[in-house]
Amino acid sequence: QVHLVESGGGLVQAGGSLRLSCAFSGSAFSSYVMGWFRQVVGKEREFVAVIAWTGGITYYADSVKGRFTIARDNAKNTVYLQMNNLKPEDTAVYYCTAGRFVRSTSSGYDDWGQGTQVTVSS
Repeated sequence: QVHLVESGGGLVQAGGSLRLSCAFSGSAFSSYVMGWFRQVVGKEREFVAVIAWTGGITYYADSVKGRFTIARDNAKNTVYLQMNNLKPEDTAVYYCTAGRFVRSTSSGYDDWGQGTQVTVSS
């Protein structure tokens, strides 16, 4: 049973930075593709970034490309999302997810964390 726990969310001013972490347990971390999605109340969960098993392949939503960086440490069973130059429209609950294949839709993933709130003030 895969278990994911996000941390690192908070309140930051526009232009600031945050780094989210997601601790993975319950299975072989390096066998999983790891992703980040975000959701605003009343809207569908939105793809942010994904990283393949060894970290050699990454994909980003156009809205975060050049500002966010996804990375993983397979020795620590952890995936990160470095968020720079944050904008008010980045405000959302950010979810970590694990899956078997690289996908940009939430239906492509089986396991999810509880989410961490990111709020960007203008």
